[in-house]
Amino acid sequence: MIADTDIFNAKILIVDDQEANVALLDKTLRRAGYLSVASTMDPTTVAALHQAIHFDLILLDLSMPVMDGFQVMEQLKLAGIDSYIPVLVLTAQPGHKLRALKVGAKDFISKPFDLDEVLLRVHNMLEVRLLHVEMKQLVDRLLEEQKISDRLLLNVLPASIAKRLKGRPAITEQGFTEFIADSFADVTVLFADIVDFTKFTQSVSLGVMVGVLNDLFSRFDAIAERHGLEKIKTIGDSYMVAAGLPVPVADHAARACSMALDMMTAMQQFNDTGPYHLNLRIGMDTGPAVAGVVGRQKFTYDLWGDVVNTAARMESNGVTGRIQVTDAVRQRQDKTFVLEKRGLVNVAGKGDMLTWFLNGRST
Repeated sequence: MIADTDIFNAKILIVDDQEANVALLDKTLRRAGYLSVASTMDPTTVAALHQAIHFDLILLDLSMPVMDGFQVMEQLKLAGIDSYIPVLVLTAQPGHKLRALKVGAKDFISKPFDLDEVLLRVHNMLEVRLLHVEMKQLVDRLLEEQKISDRLLLNVLPASIAKRLKGRPAITEQGFTEFIADSFADVTVLFADIVDFTKFTQSVSLGVMVGVLNDLFSRFDAIAERHGLEKIKTIGDSYMVAAGLPVPVADHAARACSMALDMMTAMQQFNDTGPYHLNLRIGMDTGPAVAGVVGRQKFTYDLWGDVVNTAARMESNGVTGRIQVTDAVRQRQDKTFVLEKRGLVNVAGKGDMLTWFLNGRST
């Protein structure tokens, strides 16, 4: 419901080539309590005036020399200020009423004026107009909030998963009643850890610690986007990404190798340009996995399978400043990388495993 104060504060324009009509309407409206009433006897100025002031209501005479009311409404349409043209036409010719409504007028007042009718129609039209404005603002606000929600969802979930999740109709107070889970025959998982980060945090403030992590992880995020990997999660100072999901790709191992090398370069650049010196340790494995969305309200895209555990073990059993990969990664990369055989490494829960160091790209 629109308040009377809003209605009486609405901006009104009177357009008539007869000075007496303008004076009568102006006086009637002001006496009724309308506070913002303007007028013109030149119909050619209406579109420009409306473009500058955005009137809530235009009382428009249809029969005027030089430019009639129908032509004025066409100009208002062409101006494209608002799809809603707030025109209340003034006419003494009954045949003009239907034509005026067809071209966009919202109501009409017959001449000679019945002043009570004028006030009633002006009040009703302004109420409708202000409701229209209020609804448009509400819709615009909802659309903007939807855009924000979509952006937040895309920051949390892969685009293809977010699209699938939005299309799920089964929602209750507890959230989605179904879950998303996809099997992948072959993906490559990468774990990275900042070496001795706990010791580093003891020598700096919390603000510095968070700033460093934000800087490094933002660099890693950019690398992941460049090579087409999916960031899965960060846990403290650990960073996990995967290649080959949610959209399978044949060169997932090569993409992950490229990312690992670029992460090492990014860390070196961080050290060269800042006051701190930190090191990375990276581990990788390739194999089957299941990925999907867990949780009903706070969604997380996660990954499960032996490949995850093994990649984590490659990192934790690795060497500072180096990238350790399993033999499965070596076999699936596209031979454009230089690998150095490390040999057998005893991995918890796996026993002895043949591992390799990824040293760079082939020249």
